[in-house]
Amino acid sequence: MCLAVPGQVVAIVSGDQQLATVDLSGVRRSVSLACLVTPDRPIEQWVGRWVVVHAGFALEELDVAAATETLTWIDRLTTPV
Repeated sequence: MCLAVPGQVVAIVSGDQQLATVDLSGVRRSVSLACLVTPDRPIEQWVGRWVVVHAGFALEELDVAAATETLTWIDRLTTPV
């Protein structure tokens, strides 16, 4: 089963390689923003934004409300009863 999770872009690692550090529920990973960076939305503008991450790639932008709701559901599903 595959799972994409929300994370917040916290820093740019390499503008040339379009890599950023993304906080995924307290775990920081290097993630490619290549699927999201465009001439009108350069990599520098992604810091602070929420993205959906799957297999090391940010695939879509999320607003804060959607990211929070998704993280709440993930927490509920993974917390022992």
